[in-house]
Amino acid sequence: MNSTMRKSEERINKAFSGGKAFIPFVTCGDPDMETTERLVLAMARSGADIIELGIPFSDPVAEGPVIQMADMRALESGTTTDRLFEMVARIRKASSVPLVFMTYINPVFTYGKERFLERCSHVGIDGLIVPDMPFEEREELLAPCERYGVTLISMIAPTSERRIKAIASQARGFVYCVSSLGVTGIRTTLSDVAKDMVAAVKRERDIPCAIGFGISTPEQAAHMASFSDGVIVGSAIVRLVAQYGKDSVPIVAGFTERMKRAVTGTVE
Repeated sequence: MNSTMRKSEERINKAFSGGKAFIPFVTCGDPDMETTERLVLAMARSGADIIELGIPFSDPVAEGPVIQMADMRALESGTTTDRLFEMVARIRKASSVPLVFMTYINPVFTYGKERFLERCSHVGIDGLIVPDMPFEEREELLAPCERYGVTLISMIAPTSERRIKAIASQARGFVYCVSSLGVTGIRTTLSDVAKDMVAAVKRERDIPCAIGFGISTPEQAAHMASFSDGVIVGSAIVRLVAQYGKDSVPIVAGFTERMKRAVTGTVE
């Protein structure tokens, strides 16, 4: 592990060291790049421990309608990977919050995986999540990730079962635990299947586990945080951005504050 790799993992690990982590997700470029930049900085100031930056893609197979539509709006507004890198470089001048790209494999390969990861390292991206890349094929990106010091974060789902042990043993940064079957989206009820996944990971290795998919209220976040190391929220934030557009920044900041309090057990 090179020194750059170690630093990115250390930044991610530090996000979990002070207690339960809150990890918001935003679709970059929805409604425009300027608003995304303001959202990221506002969420960082409001208590976000790590921020996931979604790279818009025309065929987001793991996403529900909320994020699918956000992807379409972002692409229509002229969002490109190069513009995302430029935005991250600007954010890095104002904030040291750990930043993780959430992207499908196609945009990475289209851009060129070596070039993509080199630029990630250059602008200050700490990690990479690729939901449509099977664990068995992770070597495709693992080598360049290690070369450029970007932490490749693994996902597990209720269907992972026997593969959880292998995934946990090789995971970096934290394990993204998918709380339910299906695509992303807001759910009124959530099962405790993620509790069993977290327990399975912890039996193998003491690595932070963050739960995502479907969490949209402080009550849900508090419950999921009670048996995990962190909570990831995407669709609920993207829906606020869709509703309020360029005026969404203070609303998302307030939501971030409430969710952070819920996750850490400091609800007023």
